[in-house]
Amino acid sequence: MVVNTDRLFSRRSKTLKSSEIRELLKLTQSPGFISLGGGLPNPQAFPVEIIHECIEKVFKNNIHNALQYGTTEGLPALRAAIAERMREKKSITCEMHDILITSGAQQALSFVAFNFLDTGDTYITSAPTYLGALQAFHAFEANCESIPMNDEGIDINALRRNLKRLHRTGIIPKFYYTVATFQNPSGETISLEHRKELLELASEYDFLIIEDDPYSDLIFEGESIPPIKSLDTKGRVVYMSTFSKILAPGFRLAWVIASEDIINRFALTKQCMDLCSNVFTQYVAYEYIKGGYLDKQIEAIKALYKHKRDIMNQAMLDFFPKDVKWTVPRGGMFLWVTLPKQINTRLMFKKALAKKVGYVVGDAFYADGSNYNSMRLNFSYSEDDVIREGIRRLAEVINEEMLSTYDKESNFVQGI
Repeated sequence: MVVNTDRLFSRRSKTLKSSEIRELLKLTQSPGFISLGGGLPNPQAFPVEIIHECIEKVFKNNIHNALQYGTTEGLPALRAAIAERMREKKSITCEMHDILITSGAQQALSFVAFNFLDTGDTYITSAPTYLGALQAFHAFEANCESIPMNDEGIDINALRRNLKRLHRTGIIPKFYYTVATFQNPSGETISLEHRKELLELASEYDFLIIEDDPYSDLIFEGESIPPIKSLDTKGRVVYMSTFSKILAPGFRLAWVIASEDIINRFALTKQCMDLCSNVFTQYVAYEYIKGGYLDKQIEAIKALYKHKRDIMNQAMLDFFPKDVKWTVPRGGMFLWVTLPKQINTRLMFKKALAKKVGYVVGDAFYADGSNYNSMRLNFSYSEDDVIREGIRRLAEVINEEMLSTYDKESNFVQGI
């Protein structure tokens, strides 16, 4: 008898959706294809020689421990080093026991979903928001309330109105998820004033704030805004960050800072999933911090990414139609592009593929699949000339699509 796997898969398993970004990455293997979509760090940003030195130190001093199972919470020396850095660089009050090492930030998001969301629960996030978070939360069949963004990173008045509406109907959201600094996908940042107001609302309506912070170190200009966690005095913020953008994504190392009860619950969850994160790479990451390499490397990454942002922005100024708008973030890895409303970037994607250029469609970053006239572009990964050529190709696609939709609208108006 042939196995009927469809009958065996759980209902929850069948709700999972593939990532638009993961699928796009498959296309980048095509010869001559330019991907402006995937959120990949630039290989030039990987401190290869320094990593080599750190690995040699691990082999010399701790190789047997590094090849052994580790504690679920993570290497104590690494957690202590992270705690010290968080206190000094981010003004986050924490100690080693407040930190859990995870296998990438996506695992941390899975822990959030697993521990806080039952079927039918409600969470809140911005629109747009990080696709990976939507995936993690969708897997647990939760309801999403989306709050529009503005030039201060969040429409705080819209959030207040939605909270009042939910409260009247007896719905208490579990948490507000945010990439508060240089957001993926928009590149926008929540202002300090709105961070304070968000914390006040979290206390008033009794929900958590999940602060996902992969990009705040990658600031190109202006003053840094302190993390929401640094303002938290009541344990309402679950903070997460990662080594993926400041060391190497292949290490699959991230961390969570939260109150004791949440860290303990996450550790139990991690025991069920993978026992512990990669011990060897934890030792390497510790040597990376201990050796004083991290902040020097961050400066190099910032200079590289600022240059690439400027290359992409100038290319867009040179090639894009005047009706196209985009953000110019002060840091991070992404630009958010808004096209005229008659353009559907999902339908246009096939035409982009024909010209061998890719992006991530904007509706993928909306819980309800709306906002069809937007797209996310990544400036960190490609070589300078490739960025410019990719924007030139994309501009051709956009121009052709605008002419096509304009003609259709004109014919419709004329009754043809």
